[in-house]
Amino acid sequence: MSSPEFPASSAAPVNPEPAVLAERRGPILVLRLNRPQVRNALNAELVAALHTELLAAQGDAQVRCVVLCGAGKAFSAGADLKALQDLGRASSEDNKADSQRLADLLHLIYTGRLPVVAAVEGAAVAGGAGLASACDLVVAGEGAKFGYTEVRLGFVAAIVMVFLLRSVGEKHARELLLTGRLVTAQEAYRMGLINELVPDGGAEARALELAAEIAQGSVTALASTREMLSLLPGMGLSESLRYAVGVNAWTRTTADLREGVAAFLEKRAPEWRSEPGEPEPAQPEPA
Repeated sequence: MSSPEFPASSAAPVNPEPAVLAERRGPILVLRLNRPQVRNALNAELVAALHTELLAAQGDAQVRCVVLCGAGKAFSAGADLKALQDLGRASSEDNKADSQRLADLLHLIYTGRLPVVAAVEGAAVAGGAGLASACDLVVAGEGAKFGYTEVRLGFVAAIVMVFLLRSVGEKHARELLLTGRLVTAQEAYRMGLINELVPDGGAEARALELAAEIAQGSVTALASTREMLSLLPGMGLSESLRYAVGVNAWTRTTADLREGVAAFLEKRAPEWRSEPGEPEPAQPEPA
């Protein structure tokens, strides 16, 4: 999952700080990958720490959105090559367990209650690009580089491919995955891999602005919208419409809908219910 162009040096000193730094900014949780000495290469510790922080945030009523960024000069250069080399000598069970942990992390980013905005500066390569692909929105500095370079290491971008195919068209995905080449932020924007380009050094600030916009939405509506976004691509037209009708009807019975309409008519800011777990009518299951 790492890149020959951006190698993660196994000789770098051990970082005494946590693998992921968490900072609250009002309703926004900033999670910062914190292995700058190896360009925030993904290892078991970082993947576990990020999953733990995100999982805890799902149940925090005060958190409405997450911003994901990297410490130092890179977002993430992909898998730690030393760790990947060690896993090559491990059992198939150990390798499958390690792969499952990455899959669980990306699945949580993609389907959890909280929207996630990626702020990318520098390299977002292989597993690092996969992290960005799983996020709702991606803001990138103009000098950022993206790449799915696994084939150049004799590896397969198997897990991140699932999310890349949901982010860009198939032809672009094939180009990125089969060539393994790095693309500029401008090319990534053209492909639809990122949402906004900003001057270098400005990605985090812009991501925070977008997260603040998202955080104005209702807890219930945001969570339901994300669930639909994750499920609809796998449905046929008739199944999609049946599911959509059920969600549309269900939404009309929620406390947030009543509050949102009342606030609009009274020309005031809505006061959304504070707890994401408060009782609501049963949400419809996909048909």
